[in-house]
Amino acid sequence: MISYQPFYDTLLKKGITEYSLIFKHGISANTLHRMKHKKPITTTTLDTLCQILECSVSEILEYKSEDF
Repeated sequence: MISYQPFYDTLLKKGITEYSLIFKHGISANTLHRMKHKKPITTTTLDTLCQILECSVSEILEYKSEDF
């Protein structure tokens, strides 16, 4: 299962809000909604988030085994 918890940790660490992502950086509210509900996002969106947050993919998402 893909978890977006690192994304929210990165936002907190960098002091960036979801509001800022939507209105300053043009990330769609639908994308953030999908992430909150553990739905897939595109690699293009992932690349954009990495550029905005100046971080690596591992700071956006992680794989968690369903066994946990």
